[in-house]
Amino acid sequence: MKEVMVAPGPNPLENSNNPKNKVVGFWQGLWHGLIALVTLVMSLFKEDVGIYEVHNNGAWYNFGFVFSMMIIRGGSGVKKISTDDS
Repeated sequence: MKEVMVAPGPNPLENSNNPKNKVVGFWQGLWHGLIALVTLVMSLFKEDVGIYEVHNNGAWYNFGFVFSMMIIRGGSGVKKISTDDS
């Protein structure tokens, strides 16, 4: 039976091995954040594709994921103020 998680909360699979016997960290989080949009589209058509790796090491994976999402979006979200000296 497939688990369904619909609300944020503690990750019971944190620091546990994935099927490849690995716990992913910052660099994998960075990569997953960079490909998140493509993965989202793929997950709409394939049940075995997920956007977020639940077998992660916690804060470092989350930081990498969010950091790369900020890179794609164009920075911190603060709008640049144009200074026109003309």
